[in-house]
Amino acid sequence: MGEIIGAGIVAHAPTIMMSKEDRYELNDGKEISLVPGLHRLKSEVLDVLKPDTIVLFDSHWFTIVEFCIAAQGRRSGLYTSDELPRGMRQIPYDLKGSPELAFAMAEKATANGIRTTAIDDPCLPIHYPTVNLSTFLQGEEEWVSVSHAYSADPEDFLRVGEGIGQAIAQSDKRVVLIASGSMSHRFWSFRDIPLHETSDPIHISSPAAREADYERLRWFAEGNHAAVIDTMPDYLRHAPEARFGHYLMMAAACGGRDWKAKGRQFSDYENATGTSQVHVWFDKPEDGWTG
Repeated sequence: MGEIIGAGIVAHAPTIMMSKEDRYELNDGKEISLVPGLHRLKSEVLDVLKPDTIVLFDSHWFTIVEFCIAAQGRRSGLYTSDELPRGMRQIPYDLKGSPELAFAMAEKATANGIRTTAIDDPCLPIHYPTVNLSTFLQGEEEWVSVSHAYSADPEDFLRVGEGIGQAIAQSDKRVVLIASGSMSHRFWSFRDIPLHETSDPIHISSPAAREADYERLRWFAEGNHAAVIDTMPDYLRHAPEARFGHYLMMAAACGGRDWKAKGRQFSDYENATGTSQVHVWFDKPEDGWTG
């Protein structure tokens, strides 16, 4: 039987791919905490767990009429972002896939009432949440990316995640889940962005968004995932990235409202041009995810 052996919300902000000199210049001569946090996640978590597969919920892979799961045997190439080619340019990636697991996850999610398709087309584009994080975190494991259906609501994300969890349990894989995206996600206007580029959370888009994020960070630390899920209508007012679908799919795969794992931060809560950025990791409790 397969199992989920770890899970986390992990930021993919373009700043992590900048040179150290550019990061320091952007952040008043200081390092952003996201970069050392990723190095710690690799050495303290992934190198210890040694998962067979990482399933990454990619909040930049937008789909509309269905969820999609990358099912290629291998994805490789050079990635340049159309959003920010100055900072994310010709990044090499070479990711071994897990086609059997990808097709099984799609089948289970579809059986839960949400159309989900495994795609093994070698020309399928890749997106920078997957590329950026694999640059820091990749080991010998397989990588599978899951799309975010832009038209979905929280219940849809939960059903997809539940199906993914069922497929993992019926596999022979030890799997880590990564929900790659931010919390509140509103940008400053174009002309104001240069005034709000440092990591200090005072630059988050609004005090109300910042407080909503802090409230959920407290719930993560307590293992109170039911509160996060049940207050999604309120949280959506603060525009969490990808309607927080990356978190909801991960949470549902781990048990949904019954998930009790407590989060520990591997970074500060930081600003990036008005959006929130943070790494939060959830270790599997000794008595199980829903113990």
